[in-house]
Order: sequence, then structure tokens, then C-alpha cells
Amino acid sequence: VITRPEMEIGRYHWMYRSSRPHRYHHVPAMRGNISPLGIQGCFECCIKCLGGVPYASLVATILCFSGVALFCGCGHVALTGTVSILEQHFSTTASDHALLSEVIQLMQYVIYGIASFFFLYGIILLAEGFYTTSAVKELHGEFKTTACGRCISGMFVFLTYVLGVAWLGVFGFSAVPVFMFYNIWSTCEVIKSLQTNMTVPGDQICVDIRQYGIIPWNAVPGKACGPILENICNTNEFYMSYHLFIVACAGAGATVIALIHFLMILSSNWAYLKDASKMQAYQDIKAKEEQELQDIQSRSKEQLNSYT
Repeated sequence: VITRPEMEIGRYHWMYRSSRPHRYHHVPAMRGNISPLGIQGCFECCIKCLGGVPYASLVATILCFSGVALFCGCGHVALTGTVSILEQHFSTTASDHALLSEVIQLMQYVIYGIASFFFLYGIILLAEGFYTTSAVKELHGEFKTTACGRCISGMFVFLTYVLGVAWLGVFGFSAVPVFMFYNIWSTCEVIKSLQTNMTVPGDQICVDIRQYGIIPWNAVPGKACGPILENICNTNEFYMSYHLFIVACAGAGATVIALIHFLMILSSNWAYLKDASKMQAYQDIKAKEEQELQDIQSRSKEQLNSYT
């Protein structure tokens, strides 16, 4: 069976017998999903899209969301359990811990605001990461950076720095209830060990909450000793509040790490945008000079033609 290429070759030799025979080389088939017309396939489009994803900003956003969610959710429930423990065991009079209850309620409202703000702020920083990544990818293309975009990136750097310093304070503040609950828990463990060894009676070991300043000194009873303190440590409110405060402190630490990560990303992106603006100004000046040179050459040719 004679194929179509062989028929074309025979026709060529029949029409041009005097010409030198051409050597036809085998053209390898195109691999992948690229069509013969050069149009990219689905795989290449997916690779190009994945190349424009700001993975560093994505990781920082996920870490920030996780940290804020742990801090806000666990902190809200732990504060509620703390108020319950105080009312039942350390301050039976409502007027003694009224101020503390108002402060804790205010902190819970602040937690709602923090969760909402960081949800929006994380999305904005992720969008800014997509924008800056596109600017870096198209640095030598048609992408144009503006002074407004660079100012917005610089503003995000400053705001993220301020939020990072603020969250360092939040992280330190969240460690205070962990320290208090740990002291109570360790005191209960000492009471259990003394009861096991039968060395010293556990009634002499007490925990006075008034010394931490969260309730006034005239609060009744204000302290718990011996078996009463041990029963407090065995309640579900104490167990849950203690571990939730630990998780909330860990969430605050994760948020600090996420903000530091964001700060490094934003600083790097701002530097890239600054370099892109300089490159853009250089290309504009170069294009203007080339246009002026072409105008001079065209004028000189016109004058030469007029003389001749």
C-alpha cells in the first residue's frame, strides 16, 4: 500500500527530475497535550496556574486562621469555665467578683471582634500575595505596577508588624491563666502524694486565689485547702478550663509565627514590586530613546532623499 507521503515524493521527482533529491527527515510526534498549532493543553494550563499560587502566603494564612480559631474558641470556653469555678468555690458573693465577670464578658466580646478581623485580614493578605506573585511572574511582560499598589504593600508591612507586636503581648497574657491553673494543679498533686505517703496532713496546703488579684481580699472564702482543693481539681470545669487555656496559648503562639511569616513575605514582595517599578521606568526610558532615534533616522533619510 502506497501512503500519501510516498505519493507526494514520487510526484515531486516526476515533476523536477533535474533537481537534487531531497532528504526527508522523520519529524517526532509531539508529546503531552500540546496541539500541532501550539495551543497549550489542560495539563500545561494547570501547571501554569499552580505556578502563580503564592504558597508561602497560603501556608501563613492557614496557620493564622488555625491559631486565631484555637485562641478565640478555646479562650471563650475557658473563660466561661473560670467564672464558674470562681463562683462555686472561691467567691460565693456575687458582688465580690462582679468586676471580674464584667471584664471576662468584655474579653469574650473582644474575642468575637478578633476572630472577625483576622478572618478578613487573612483573606486580604492572601489576595495581596496573589497580586504580588502575578507582578513577579510578569516582571518582563505587560504587567504594570503603580505607586498606589506599592503604597498598599508598604502599609500592609507596617500593619502586620504592629499586629505581630500586639500578638506577642496577647501570647504573654494568655500564659498567665495557664500559670495559675498549673499552680493549682501541682498543689493538688502534692496533696495526693502526701495522702499516699501519710507524711503531712493535706489540710495545711491551700491555694489562695486572692493573691493573684483577680478577686478582692474580702472575698469569701477566697481560698481552698486539702480535700476541698482536691475536689476542685477533679471537676470537669477545672480539667477543661486548664487544657483549653493551654490550647489557647498555643493558638496565640501559632498566630505570632503566622504574622512573622506574613511580615517576611510582605517585605520580600514589596522589594520585588520596588524592583519592578525601577525596571518599568528603565524600559519606558529605553523605549522613548529608541523612538527618538528612529525619528532622527527617518528625518535624515527624508533630507537625503530630498537632496538627491
